[in-house]
Amino acid sequence: MDPVIIVGAGPVGLTLALALARQEVPSVVLDEGPGKDEQRLARSVVLREDTAALVGRLAGLPPDDIGFRWAGWRSMRRKQVMREVAFGGRVSGSGERGGATGSRDTGVSRGDGPRGAVTARGAGASRGAGASRGAESTVEAEEFSAPLHIAQHELTGALREAIVHERLIKVAADSRLDSVEQETSGVTAHTRGSNGTWWRGSYLVGCDGPRSTVRKLQDIRFPGRTAVERHAVAALRAELPWPGEALLHRLPPWRTSGPSVGEVTARPLAEDVWRMDWLLPPGKDLVTPDLLVARIRETLGGWSGGSTPAYELLDTGVHTVHHRLARRWRVGRVFLAGDAAHLLGALGTQGLDEGLRDADNLAWKLALAWHHGPHEALLDSYQTERRAVVAARLRAADQALPVLRGGGGLRAYVPGSARGHDALLTDGHLGRGPLGTPGTYADSPLAPPPAESQAPVATEPGAPVTDVRVTAEDGSFVPLRERLGRGVLLVVLIAPGTGVWERKHWVTAGIMPRLAAAVTALPHPAELLVAESYPGAAAHTVLLVRPDGHLVTALSGVRPADLYEAAEAALGGPAATEPAAEATAGRS
Repeated sequence: MDPVIIVGAGPVGLTLALALARQEVPSVVLDEGPGKDEQRLARSVVLREDTAALVGRLAGLPPDDIGFRWAGWRSMRRKQVMREVAFGGRVSGSGERGGATGSRDTGVSRGDGPRGAVTARGAGASRGAGASRGAESTVEAEEFSAPLHIAQHELTGALREAIVHERLIKVAADSRLDSVEQETSGVTAHTRGSNGTWWRGSYLVGCDGPRSTVRKLQDIRFPGRTAVERHAVAALRAELPWPGEALLHRLPPWRTSGPSVGEVTARPLAEDVWRMDWLLPPGKDLVTPDLLVARIRETLGGWSGGSTPAYELLDTGVHTVHHRLARRWRVGRVFLAGDAAHLLGALGTQGLDEGLRDADNLAWKLALAWHHGPHEALLDSYQTERRAVVAARLRAADQALPVLRGGGGLRAYVPGSARGHDALLTDGHLGRGPLGTPGTYADSPLAPPPAESQAPVATEPGAPVTDVRVTAEDGSFVPLRERLGRGVLLVVLIAPGTGVWERKHWVTAGIMPRLAAAVTALPHPAELLVAESYPGAAAHTVLLVRPDGHLVTALSGVRPADLYEAAEAALGGPAATEPAAEATAGRS
């Protein structure tokens, strides 16, 4: 069968190619550029826990080897510290969740622990010159991993390096798409450039960015809003008062040249490099070099007590955020993913997170269709699931923007409004709440019908599973996420005590033989795993997990019929013999 054609060699296109290769599906990546990326430290991305794990798994590297984990997060308003978040540990403070008491000040201590771990510090921890914690301040301790901050060229470089070793991936540099033709049996694409030629594929995925040629050739509308936010950006090397911590500072109190600064963000990279973003007022005013240097000096001086510390300016730019959503993400054998399908990123959210989730969602569905024949309901579910999640994210941002960027009115004087605004922005930057939490596919067409044997767990059906330790079929202990992305369903039995004994002692005992037989009889290959515990799950609960890590269902005990029915639903039902979508596919 012909390979999948992927148009675009950015992070989403390269991730999709690697994800397909892991499932034994060949692909051709049409790269409009020369095959390498310009080094721009002012172009960086922040990945959440799930997308960082996805990239690390595909690149064959621990995520911390690719990017930098934030040690903490703090937000300020004028001279007041509004919120401090510590990742991977507990902190003490009067505002700590759970009612713990102790020292009022918190800070970061690298110590000898893993990157991202934090401990409490006593009074005197640095907040920057003149900063104080007010009555509305909040101190939190996050149990999940810290966000991963990566320069985009380093991310694509790690993915390109992994592709070099993949026999199933071909990257064609200097190949600009100019036409696509569809038939019932496949797709033909033509490129121009030094490697201009015709390419034959089974499917074609447009990962070619906001100005997507694929989207235009398929005549897909891309409505939305232009320039909802603009930021002046600088990457620089300097020592700030809070090493390793990301900072959001609203309404900084120092005097500025030119328009006042409403918001500035500082996000750390490795080796004392920081990406700093200044929110620009609405309009199209030019950001001159003199104005940007003035912003840098005023901001660093304000944080350091008046005098500007030494710094090295490495890169600059202007980041403009648009909000757009393609009307369709699939036309026959042609799909859209990443910025070709959606644009978002206001209020600290990250569009690349959603683009990587697009690739993860689409890869296993294309792989199943490539190996076993067209599954139209399964392929259609890509648009249904992913477009709904991104649409909800855009709605949440559009509803929050007037509140956060409205510029005053009576709303600004409501008690507690500053704290509420800060909580919204923190959610966006840290990937929490409606602005940032990974989406669930609760209303997916792949959801199984309700079953009497369904068991309650902390994860709702359609949501990403928790990354617990499991025992694999070879007896090794691995994180559950390491078993994802291989094109097979995962069946996880919750069996307390199994971690104490070697697998050979319990694999033939109790309900294991019956469950193993039920897994073997499923309509698609599945791997049987065992976990000692799972949040909210009782002993002998059986979880069915999709290849992209979303929960299909949780059953109480071994229920072969219900397990089979849920697996069949997750695969879109029996494969169609006459693909309906292909019958309507035309030429463009």
